[in-house]
Amino acid sequence: MNAIFTDVSFQNITDVANRYGISVNAVTDLTYNLMASNGTMAQFNIPELGGGGQWMQGGMTMVGDMFNYQLKATVDGLCIELSNLINQGAIQYKPLPKPKNHNQSGFQSGFSGNWWGDLGAPNSTGSQNNTSYAIFNNIRRLAIQQNGKVTVFDTLDNQIGGVGQQQGGNYSVSFTSQYGNVDLNTLPIVSGGKEVSNPIQEQQQVENVVSNQQEPDFVDQTKEPVNTGINNTDFEEDIFVKIEKLAALKDKSILSVEEFENKKAELLSRL
Repeated sequence: MNAIFTDVSFQNITDVANRYGISVNAVTDLTYNLMASNGTMAQFNIPELGGGGQWMQGGMTMVGDMFNYQLKATVDGLCIELSNLINQGAIQYKPLPKPKNHNQSGFQSGFSGNWWGDLGAPNSTGSQNNTSYAIFNNIRRLAIQQNGKVTVFDTLDNQIGGVGQQQGGNYSVSFTSQYGNVDLNTLPIVSGGKEVSNPIQEQQQVENVVSNQQEPDFVDQTKEPVNTGINNTDFEEDIFVKIEKLAALKDKSILSVEEFENKKAELLSRL
């Protein structure tokens, strides 16, 4: 693991280890696994904790010795405390310095260093089958380098905690989250290759959405019907569907809260 915990974080990890009578190294390894999912789950293989095991927020705890209930309670307690500390920001990685040599896309050449452009320090990294990846659950990003091209995905609400070998598809690695296998084809691409996002273009896209110029079909569907034979109930339902779509854009930070409220008020005024 390349990332290093801050001094305060390491002290918090040490305090938890001492309370449970577990070695600091074992608890540190468990923390690394939890950090990969922002504290929601952990898959580990730690001899001091019974070897292979799994923990998931919400009550699922599995250990190698399935009938050792004391060990299971210990693992559950450790994961809950560490997860709470992660969510509170009491366990964090040290910020890593920006190297002098990096390419135009903001990523270090070769995708093999500790710094990953403006994304900062990853929760976890790895490389297999000529593919490198970095997981940033705290900022909902997944960066993959394959065949010399770096692609950055928005992971939405997926907390990626597992990596495996992909059978077919565009990438040789696969990822799992709290929902199961992650289909990369369904994730929005933030940037690909050496291309970087253009803030001016992104702002124009937001303005187009607000002014109903980006998607003509969306505008046509929200206009008041001119045909008096149209069912008013259907029209009202259509208005609420459009408000739900705007809410989804707001949740993805494409629309601001103010823009969403203004557009919602406009649509409701047509009822």
